[in-house]
Amino acid sequence: MLTACLLLLFAYLTGSVSGSLMLGRLRGVDIRTQGSGNAGGTNAFRTQGAKFALGVVLVDIGKGALSAWLALRFAPVEGGPSPRALAFLAAFVAAMGHVWPVWHGFRGGKGVGTLLGGMAVLWPMALLPLFAVWVGVLVASGYVGLASIIATACLVPLAWWMQVDRPAQVFSVAAALLVLFTHRVNVRRLRDGTESRFERVRFWRRRA
Repeated sequence: MLTACLLLLFAYLTGSVSGSLMLGRLRGVDIRTQGSGNAGGTNAFRTQGAKFALGVVLVDIGKGALSAWLALRFAPVEGGPSPRALAFLAAFVAAMGHVWPVWHGFRGGKGVGTLLGGMAVLWPMALLPLFAVWVGVLVASGYVGLASIIATACLVPLAWWMQVDRPAQVFSVAAALLVLFTHRVNVRRLRDGTESRFERVRFWRRRA
């Protein structure tokens, strides 16, 4: 159990390394003071450009993947949760570190990239349908937050359809709830009609 706790602690501390804030310090900016105020890839793209946002996304995905891989590799064979269950838990804890980073005053991003990193290691078959849903909703609506919420929510029926193991099932529900929670402000803005929209990705509307 000590090894499992240390792996989860490492996952949280690694998740707390925010890509946008770390790279922002190198540029002399704190993106939490710009745009939407969120320390995530979307706000990084809007305020700092594509290259900066790509670096942010790679860091955020990478820490989720690293946390899951280390837990899978070094999980105790006997006692406690199974290696796969511990790895899913580590990926989720890393996402919590991203949302509430100890290194950055507990003000982080929304956790989507870090969750995807963990899934790339533990449940890669889910990534393509998830990405297809995300792109479809984004192109149809122009709302990144809405696309993230709906795509992550699709993990729940996808887990049932693919008949995955129990750790993946639990992870799908936990991930969907976490993403919904971290996007609660976006939901409020959608309801009020004030949510920012990416009109450039709405190709069908431009052709019309």
